[in-house]
Amino acid sequence: MRRWQNRLKSWAEHLEKEVVALYFAYRDARTPWYARYFCGFIVVMTISPIDLIPDFIPIFGYLDDALFLPLGIWLALKMIPAEVMDDSRQKAMDLQPSQLVDKRKSILLIVSIWITFLVILCWVLYLIFWRK
Repeated sequence: MRRWQNRLKSWAEHLEKEVVALYFAYRDARTPWYARYFCGFIVVMTISPIDLIPDFIPIFGYLDDALFLPLGIWLALKMIPAEVMDDSRQKAMDLQPSQLVDKRKSILLIVSIWITFLVILCWVLYLIFWRK
């Protein structure tokens, strides 16, 4: 049992390092535009306190954390050229944990993304149902 927990913990730490590397790949000019958008989505989804599927929903609540994020990270890694990922992983290893995230900027970014999403959703619903 203990060995299984250690493997799971090391896998989670590896995914965390890959997300940081994806952030650097997102900022690299050699990354294709479609991979940039997907990497940005994955990084924001990873650090966002708001889940796609709320955790209190039985079984499906942890589906985005346990299935969608690792799958998204894997797909993003496949989209990015190998030399860009190598450089990004090196930058991620050289980074100190205190340099990683400015919490206020992260919270502001996440909240603004979700507010934008909600405004667009309300606008689309208005156009579909209430506009005559």
